[in-house]
Amino acid sequence: MLKLIRTSTIPASLENLLKGQLKMLSKYYNVLAVSSPGDDMETIEEREGVRTIAIPMERRISLIKDFISLIRLIVLFAKERPDMVHSITPKAGLLSMLAAWITRVPVRMHTFTGLVFPTATGKMQKLLIAMDRLTCFCATHINPEGEGVKRDLVNYNITSKPLHIIANDNVNGIDLEYFDKTPEVVEKACSYKKEGTFTFCFVGRMVRDKGINELVHSFLRLYQKDERVRLLLVGPFEKELDPVLPEVEEHILHHPGICYMGYQNDVRPFLVASDALVFPSYREGFPNVVIQAGAMGLPAIVTDINGCNEIVLPDLNGVIIPSKDEQALYESMKYFASHPVEVERMAANARPLIASRYEQRIVWNALLDEYKSII
Repeated sequence: MLKLIRTSTIPASLENLLKGQLKMLSKYYNVLAVSSPGDDMETIEEREGVRTIAIPMERRISLIKDFISLIRLIVLFAKERPDMVHSITPKAGLLSMLAAWITRVPVRMHTFTGLVFPTATGKMQKLLIAMDRLTCFCATHINPEGEGVKRDLVNYNITSKPLHIIANDNVNGIDLEYFDKTPEVVEKACSYKKEGTFTFCFVGRMVRDKGINELVHSFLRLYQKDERVRLLLVGPFEKELDPVLPEVEEHILHHPGICYMGYQNDVRPFLVASDALVFPSYREGFPNVVIQAGAMGLPAIVTDINGCNEIVLPDLNGVIIPSKDEQALYESMKYFASHPVEVERMAANARPLIASRYEQRIVWNALLDEYKSII
């Protein structure tokens, strides 16, 4: 059986982004999952039924630690002798592709699930561009997750190699049986639902780049005019990499109209308990949460960034606003809260639109076809 190594910088990426995919691939290949140490590695091994090996990788640039990680990957690839290495996430992509190139792994594929450099500036942007160019130089196959990511790779001259989007842009598709309003999920949602209110939901990390500062400020303005609105926040704080403003964190934790739920393994009950998703991120590759919310029948307010502007079709299953535009965000939230009939119409469109484009089996079959054609 041919050997396939899948890598990511942190195990949560394999655990969340590729849920079920590694198990499916293990029917056709000898699969090894490689990522940084963490509890998620045990979850991956048990749930997906594949071998795992932990190699520490820093998300931030750290020359000494990155070099050590590179050496460990080189040793691992030389020992395992895989037929293919397929990486996701930026640092794992750079280190895995370089190590695979050095050890002459025949097939070296990297999937760009998101790009950091378009929102960076100055020397940092130049460094990030150089890193992505090196990743592409070492890779034999490059897969952007979405037309927006592909467009940025072309516009910034990251590579002249062919860029192939698999299936309908998303890295794993969505399990429509799981993301559905089953009686069990609806029952759990009752604990979080509040009748007589319009509930906005955000799912993701509580960081600046997700637009949390603008979201909280917009909600506070809306709440001052109408206390029948509510904001449900699901996700962890990340205070080291990209913290929100101190006063925003204070509002998140103590404002009467904001319900902070922290990290949750199952986001479905929170989506069912809400009336609309609001996702004002600065940058994405192809955000799964927007697809998940749509599958659960939620219309969405999203920013005009990669991925979001491909999933949401204006006035059909949501609205698209400029990134970092607090006034536009406020106006959209105000419109949603005061136009329930329009929101219900968009909600009715949400799941059928997602099902027609991102059903998981479509994506998995396309990925298998891609693998079979190149290994």
